[in-house]
Amino acid sequence: GSSLEPQELSMEPPAAPPEEEEEEEEEEEMPLTAAPGLAGCQLFGYVGIEAVLDQMKIKTMKMGFEFNIMVVGQSGLGKSTMVNTLFKSKVSRKASQPGQEERIPKTVQLQSVTHVIEEKGVKMKLTVTDTPGFGDQINNENCWDPIIKYINEQYERYLREEILITRKRKIPDTRVHVCVYFVPPTGHWLRPLDLEFMRRLSKIVNVVPVIAKADSLTLEERTEFKQRIQEDLKAHAISVYPQEDFDQDPDDRALNDRIREKIPFAVVGADQEHQVNGKRVLGRKTKWGIIEVENPAHCEFPLLRDLLIRSHLQDLKDISHNVHYESYRVRRLNESNGP
Repeated sequence: GSSLEPQELSMEPPAAPPEEEEEEEEEEEMPLTAAPGLAGCQLFGYVGIEAVLDQMKIKTMKMGFEFNIMVVGQSGLGKSTMVNTLFKSKVSRKASQPGQEERIPKTVQLQSVTHVIEEKGVKMKLTVTDTPGFGDQINNENCWDPIIKYINEQYERYLREEILITRKRKIPDTRVHVCVYFVPPTGHWLRPLDLEFMRRLSKIVNVVPVIAKADSLTLEERTEFKQRIQEDLKAHAISVYPQEDFDQDPDDRALNDRIREKIPFAVVGADQEHQVNGKRVLGRKTKWGIIEVENPAHCEFPLLRDLLIRSHLQDLKDISHNVHYESYRVRRLNESNGP
């Protein structure tokens, strides 16, 4: 028969036997021991994961690249010739026409020229920004202000496109990726103008200093001048590209250390070809011979070209986006959100 007295109900689950408790503990510990095995997973056949690289290459070649370079220096240091030598084409032209008197502008003016260069199916939209009038006046106070304003304007233009609700699929990139600064071949120390410019500009853009028209110096003068420039940069805490703080792994650090030992590069620019031992080479013809631009024994132009194009072009763009533009973006958003 049934009992009329209410039974006491317990919310606790019945106690399991000791053997079952040990099995449950083992089941809980299984994921901890099995997790490391996932890192060493091996495939038993070809899957095709490596085809991702081909897909990325095809897509990137269709879209093309954008690279923006700025050259800064006094008039007559061969900035336009150097850019033409870098890309082996007439990408930079002088503003003055032949037969017309070239006048020094009263203030720093910025001139940008954009070209589309194609090599082996790879297209690159190249923008060269020249700065005529920089350092040509008697009073060069604050002559770097137009350059800083121009660089920040490109950051601002990119930021406005980025914060739109309906953004473009690909935002046009007009930001300056590298600024090549031409140091006059005086053979002495850096001028206060050079130090102040690089100190200010190295905080917002990648700066690569070069010694212009290095064929006017002897090899001993060139070596001593480079050592003095390196001492000046270190004494004034000026960090030029490649910066030590952004080296990601030991391989990059070893490569960049070799580059930093050579900076500033002693370069010679030439946009005319000459016949040397049955070969056509770019160089400057003198009475005592031809200075070959692409010969490492004559100048360090191949090192500059490798740095800007062949080895560090993508790294220049990444640092411009992830470091310099990011600091500008954070500063602008803090200003807009502030009181």
